[in-house]
Amino acid sequence: QVQLEESGGGLVQAGGSLRLSCAASGRTFSTYAMGWFRRAPGKERERVATINWSGDDTYYADSLKGRFTISRDNAKNTVYLQMTSLKPEDTAVYYCAAGRDERYPAEYWGKGTQVTVSS
Repeated sequence: QVQLEESGGGLVQAGGSLRLSCAASGRTFSTYAMGWFRRAPGKERERVATINWSGDDTYYADSLKGRFTISRDNAKNTVYLQMTSLKPEDTAVYYCAAGRDERYPAEYWGKGTQVTVSS
């Protein structure tokens, strides 16, 4: 069992940056792949980025490459999402997830954190 709690969301102007954090409980954190997903109003959930258990393999949605960076610190049981050059269309609730599937880790979910980008 893994419990996840996101933090770091908020309101930011277009062009700004935010770093999301996801703190995980449980001794097996380092064995799980982690991911960030988002759901914008009126849209389906979108996979943003994933990272494997060791942190040396990552995936990004094509539209986000170069602006978002996922990383993890297994010693701190934390995964991060650094977001730069934010756009109004990045406005969404961002969710942290964990799982065995390195490309779609979705067994455990956090409650989400709101990111709002103003124009």
